[in-house]
Amino acid sequence: MGTKNNDPALTPVVIDGVRTPFLKSGTEFKEYIAYDLARFAISGLISKTGINPNEIDRTILGTVIQESKTSNIAREAALAAGIPDTKPAHTVTLACISANLAISQAADQIRLGEAEVVVAGGTETMSDVPIRVSRRLRKKLLESQKYKSPLEFFKLLKGFKFSDLKPELPAIAEFSTNETMGQSCDKLAAMFNVSREAQDDYAVKSHQKAAKAWESGTFDSEVITLPNSRGEGSIKQDNGIRGDSSHEKLAKLRPVFIKPNGTITAANASFLTDGAACTLLASEKKAKELGYQPKAYIRDYIFVSQDPKRELLLGPAYALPKILERNNLKPDDIDVYEIHEAFAGQMLANLEALKQKDFLKDKAKVDIEPFEIPEEKLNRHGGSLSIGHPFGATGSRLVNTAANRLHSENGRFAIITACAAGGQGNAMLLEIYPSNKA
Repeated sequence: MGTKNNDPALTPVVIDGVRTPFLKSGTEFKEYIAYDLARFAISGLISKTGINPNEIDRTILGTVIQESKTSNIAREAALAAGIPDTKPAHTVTLACISANLAISQAADQIRLGEAEVVVAGGTETMSDVPIRVSRRLRKKLLESQKYKSPLEFFKLLKGFKFSDLKPELPAIAEFSTNETMGQSCDKLAAMFNVSREAQDDYAVKSHQKAAKAWESGTFDSEVITLPNSRGEGSIKQDNGIRGDSSHEKLAKLRPVFIKPNGTITAANASFLTDGAACTLLASEKKAKELGYQPKAYIRDYIFVSQDPKRELLLGPAYALPKILERNNLKPDDIDVYEIHEAFAGQMLANLEALKQKDFLKDKAKVDIEPFEIPEEKLNRHGGSLSIGHPFGATGSRLVNTAANRLHSENGRFAIITACAAGGQGNAMLLEIYPSNKA
């Protein structure tokens, strides 16, 4: 499969992974910055696996909204979590697939023989985003550093306007198209004839599945307990899951992005989320030397990009069939599918695209017959719509959940895939590491 080296010394495996609870922004994690959540996740991973921090060769974390004080957040979090200062760490950013990129780079480091053990994942908080002063005021403030006397500071007032005090928030629209992701999803849903009712139905099911997963203890081993950022007790569970969601409740909500006839609402879109996730990877040889029973091989990955104006959120529909074809696999060979749920409309549009021969042939350019992913194989324990979506962390959550599902469901292959801003996407192929492997 693929073109990867199968030398045990150069074959990347997933040992284990953890995540923090994923919380709605502005709630119990609102006093934390992304660095805090990252160090908690790394510390939790070290504690769960028992890995000696001296054995960790690299730390790679993804993040999207960067805090200027911790521009290389991977380094700061690794140091705080007890990883020696002699071990390099770096930060990557690729919108909603930042953690996917971090894990892919970790796998490459292992395949190249540059590292044997790597911590990879991501972190994000939307509770405390950096807000800049206006460009005009920034220029004046930078100029003021050259002033030598108090009187010179009156120069700041020259040409000053009260409008210069208006802050600049992080962009919520695509730079290249000036459209928000919600607007793009509304257009995508219309393009693939995805109804509002179908989107609401998908969202309800996502919440119900996630609620059931927590009730059954499925996430107990994946999610670490953290202290409330205000020091008022501890947090164990995600707080955005609405197990009591119903079609009647969702039908009452009005469109958010395209009014009055749009189909995207607050309930069928993922919400702003604070959280972090990490995955411990190693070479197969090193994992065995350290006494670990890996969970899965990382067999292959692929990144794609397409027109951000018309196909901003179609990354999975492009990446998934390409990774299947490259590894000589059929859709039915995949036992576990974990797909990032940015919006219910995005999910359903991607699933619909995979059922269209013209799309697969002319757009994805693969020689694969149209196919439908069975519901029982897809996001069995909910997804980003219900669990939440910290931009920089979701990819690690997908990998951790997929690896665990392979074992609990007796599967062999899993594919994770996600869309990202800029019209980009990622897919990754995992293969179970047999528990009886010699």
